[in-house]
Amino acid sequence: MQSLSSRSLNTERICTVRSIYSTPLSSPNTMSLNGVVNGHHSISRPLKAGVYAPIPTFFLKDSEDLDIPSFEAHIARMAAAGVPPLIAGTMGEAHHLSHSERTLLIRTTRRVLDDAGKTHVPIIAGTGVGSTRETIEVTKEAAEAGADYAIVIASGYFAGVLANNKQALKDFWAEVAEKSPIPVMIYNYPGSSGGIDLDSDIITELAISSPNLCGVKLTCGNVGKLTRLAEAIAGDAFQANYPRKNSDAPFLILGGFADFLLPSAFVDAHGAITGLANLVPNTLIKLYQLAEQSKTDLTVLPEAQKLQGIVARADYTIAKAGIAGTKYLLEKLYGYGGVPRKPLPPIDAAAGAAVWEHPHTQAVVAIERELSGKTKA
Repeated sequence: MQSLSSRSLNTERICTVRSIYSTPLSSPNTMSLNGVVNGHHSISRPLKAGVYAPIPTFFLKDSEDLDIPSFEAHIARMAAAGVPPLIAGTMGEAHHLSHSERTLLIRTTRRVLDDAGKTHVPIIAGTGVGSTRETIEVTKEAAEAGADYAIVIASGYFAGVLANNKQALKDFWAEVAEKSPIPVMIYNYPGSSGGIDLDSDIITELAISSPNLCGVKLTCGNVGKLTRLAEAIAGDAFQANYPRKNSDAPFLILGGFADFLLPSAFVDAHGAITGLANLVPNTLIKLYQLAEQSKTDLTVLPEAQKLQGIVARADYTIAKAGIAGTKYLLEKLYGYGGVPRKPLPPIDAAAGAAVWEHPHTQAVVAIERELSGKTKA
């Protein structure tokens, strides 16, 4: 639980004028080709509010080499649903990937998107590793490979030192952002960083002082933190007083789960990066659209509330099965998925079947099939 001091934001930093970056993620624009020229992207793809999917990395059964055909199929599936990808994040088993594998996945993603006519869709790449030095190196490699934005988590290896050293944490993201050729998003996930959990004060201070930061993903699941950040940052006044280095990269406040998309909308947060999008992308796009619409048309709110309840129950049930569970469900739904790279174990067959057959899972799958035009069980 946060202390009273960490729960209260410095009032001089709070902006009371709010706005939402509401242009749909799937809206086309005039931008097409992407690349890095002299350390900078020649063309940028705007970062927009909405739903993003942290893409799993698929591996061949015996060799554990990258399963590129399955990866390509999944990128194409997400693109068709209007869900932009995050490559090499936690769901993508980034910790198990070499530099060259990360680069290959980013290049493959860009090619698949472009071939599908989705040249306007941005790529976010996970680039947080161990040291600040290597994180900057991986971020530059990601930019060269075609990533438009980076998302960076603090390493948990020295969490015993870093967790209570506010200045060291601020210095980490500030230096990475300053030296990155692309905008950087903060990734706050205590479960993957040894318990390091940034409070709303630190995140707001970083947003003010580092103009190349473009947002935060809150996989801590702290709705109060999200609300405070939206109040402080998600407004016209903040953008006017603290403009971003890249005008196409406003500071977005994104949840890390789908179970509070609707409440997030009503505090003017910007959507979510959520693993559930890999399984039911059309359902989450529908929920996001209803949530945004209900802010100006309360007659839509009951439908949004009903769908949010179904999604929240499914998110809770499926998230407990972890990466291996998501891959198991992908196999059931779409015929690919496989197992994680060792030492992560596959899900036990009985446990996987239980998740698949769970009423919460089946309820959201039924909606997804209806929305995507499928009728077979």
